[in-house]
Amino acid sequence: MWSRAKRAAAAFVLVGICAAVACMGVQAYVVRATGESRFASVAAVPSRPVALVFGAYVMPDGTLSAMLADRVDAAVALYRSHKVEHMLFSGDNSRPDYDEVTAMFAYALHRGVPRGAITLDYAGFDTYDSCYRARAIFGVTRAILVTQEYHMPRAVYDCTNLGIDAVGLATPDWGVYDVPMMLTYTARESIADVKSIWDLHVSHREATLMGPYVGLR
Repeated sequence: MWSRAKRAAAAFVLVGICAAVACMGVQAYVVRATGESRFASVAAVPSRPVALVFGAYVMPDGTLSAMLADRVDAAVALYRSHKVEHMLFSGDNSRPDYDEVTAMFAYALHRGVPRGAITLDYAGFDTYDSCYRARAIFGVTRAILVTQEYHMPRAVYDCTNLGIDAVGLATPDWGVYDVPMMLTYTARESIADVKSIWDLHVSHREATLMGPYVGLR
């Protein structure tokens, strides 16, 4: 006979396995639902007026992480190839000592993108917020999303369901960044996919921080 503690432990493990399987199922659905809207090269992706570039980690000295630099470089390539006319940088500036979008802005300016072609969204605290605010605050209706391959299905899914005609330019990740980091990000993404389904189809929440309509400028 199993002790009560062993039965509780077995039940806990079983619940964890079921939750993991459910998360993987949701992730597979999001990947399938966005397959035709994701592209791997600047040449292949259809043109759109705006590139929506998602923020990522910035070093304390303002240096972009490798992942974020790859995103902005891809957006610059889109601009130079006349695939987009404008960029919307959306990232986290939730505290005074951390600012993703200003760092992205400086990086793009250094690569020759004119100031007038860039708009900054300081309240893109997560993917859902970035997509929601792009549509509601900045009036984006058609966009090329720029992020890594692992993240792109959710980005396209969120934006599409929030009223943006979105396609994605996915930058490589597996084989570029170290394996432990990618394993962590991929596992975390499956949980984030479940949260997106909840936000979009159950809670219908607004972005964390809202405000008046400003448009792109």
